[in-house]
Amino acid sequence: MDSTGNTTPDDVEKLAEMPHLAEALEAEQFRQFLDHIPFGVCVSSLDGDELIIFANPVFERLVGLEAAKLQGQGWHAITSEIAHQSDGRPLSVAVIGDEEYLGRFTARVGEQAASIDAWSNRILDDADKPVYRLVALSEVIESDRDERAALAQELLDKDTLLKELQHRVKNNLQMVTALIRLEARNTQKQVVPEQFERLAGRVDALALLYRSLSEDEKGETVDLGVYISQIASAVMAAHATEGIRLNLKVDAWPVSINAAMPAGLVVNELMTNALKHAFIGRESGEIAVESIVDETGCTVTVADNGIGLQPGTVWPKPGKLSALIVKSLEQNVKAKVVMETASQEGVRVRLFFARDLAMNA
Repeated sequence: MDSTGNTTPDDVEKLAEMPHLAEALEAEQFRQFLDHIPFGVCVSSLDGDELIIFANPVFERLVGLEAAKLQGQGWHAITSEIAHQSDGRPLSVAVIGDEEYLGRFTARVGEQAASIDAWSNRILDDADKPVYRLVALSEVIESDRDERAALAQELLDKDTLLKELQHRVKNNLQMVTALIRLEARNTQKQVVPEQFERLAGRVDALALLYRSLSEDEKGETVDLGVYISQIASAVMAAHATEGIRLNLKVDAWPVSINAAMPAGLVVNELMTNALKHAFIGRESGEIAVESIVDETGCTVTVADNGIGLQPGTVWPKPGKLSALIVKSLEQNVKAKVVMETASQEGVRVRLFFARDLAMNA
């Protein structure tokens, strides 16, 4: 019997395979045992005409007939309207087939309709001759059935989600590996702490992404506005500089992980660069981060009012990590990336990706 109290196939098999069950059925003590088990049992003799010789109280209740009226009768004596839920066979016909598990039937138990699972097993003697047929009935409690169905679906959904997450994590860890290798390649003989701080920031950005993905009920998309807000706050906390404030403006918008990941990494890179280099020689400044959505798609902007880049400076610089990240964004969602800068007027980078590509990347 399972945790909900319903009969399982093992229960019926154990009963049918008990040593010397054929002889045990002749004993009054064993019949009393059958009277108290929590599922219906009916036994017919296969010696000559197949006639019912025993039915316990649960079987009586489920078929709506007293044992006294069944004994000495064939299975046709079960006149109740108990029909197979798939093919409509009456229980009285189904029990004499070759199947062991007969399936699920609909019956009336008192005033209510009920679902009943039915099994039929032939019992052999020591010479392997069929001597009895044992039929077992178990009422399916509707609430338990619904709970089991809901649990089964939940487990299926979680298993599917887990496989999808594993697939995505595997793919995206390839980018993490590339980031680390490129970082190590760019590191000279002397260890530069700033590079490891940057690497830590990138890993933190990915950790925020996976946390957002696991907490999202849908599990397949990430709210880009929330994700970028979390990254911006984390970067400000990690590289807090007195006098530098954050101006944050984002719209809620679900996107695929393949759009969110590189977009978040780009925001992380740009903000880190700004906090390290944009305000040298200044006592104050502002970094503006926006993720604005309209009917065409989303524009992510990171801008500062710092000193700007030197003339001839290229961003992202080929061979650097930022170039790899931007390339990933361009490949994943066909993003358009535009950088603007002027001396003493700061840097502004805009990322744009279309609505359908961001959702389905």
